[in-house]
Amino acid sequence: MNYIVLLRGINVGGHRKIKMEDLRDLLTNSGFRDVKTYIQSGNVILNTSEISPSNIQSKIKTLLLDHFNFEVPVIAKTRFEFQAIFDNCPFSEEKKENSYFVLLSEIPNVAAVKELSKIKYENEEFQIINNCVYFYSHIGYGNSKFNMNMIEKKLNVYATSRNFKTMVKLLSLCESND
Repeated sequence: MNYIVLLRGINVGGHRKIKMEDLRDLLTNSGFRDVKTYIQSGNVILNTSEISPSNIQSKIKTLLLDHFNFEVPVIAKTRFEFQAIFDNCPFSEEKKENSYFVLLSEIPNVAAVKELSKIKYENEEFQIINNCVYFYSHIGYGNSKFNMNMIEKKLNVYATSRNFKTMVKLLSLCESND
């Protein structure tokens, strides 16, 4: 089965450095097939007979800890799950092309979603649908007040974000991996 795997917080600011060639080799030598990476920020496409995303996440987290000596949050989605997240974006096409998809490790509890949804910032909007926070900021992601630490703390999950162009590219690479 084809999976898209996202690693959070690698190769950012000189911390948790992983060369993509080393990551591809590690995953391939550990039994994953057709391993591809996209840019240096922890985007992986792979095939495996394993059908449980949680097992894939656990295996990769353990491999990274054993090989690179640091923990990295890992989110694995089938191509179909990833496509559904992309397709469910509630924004207009114009906003969607400038939005961020904050993928969550799990569907957060309803009370936490309600609490986070009360937060409003000028020029920023977000919607939480299942295991994704769809985020758009008129002033740009880097200038926004809404951020990953807030999302993780309020929803009690770990998360990683990708922009529209990266989502499109990962889906394209995944299709070519079939």
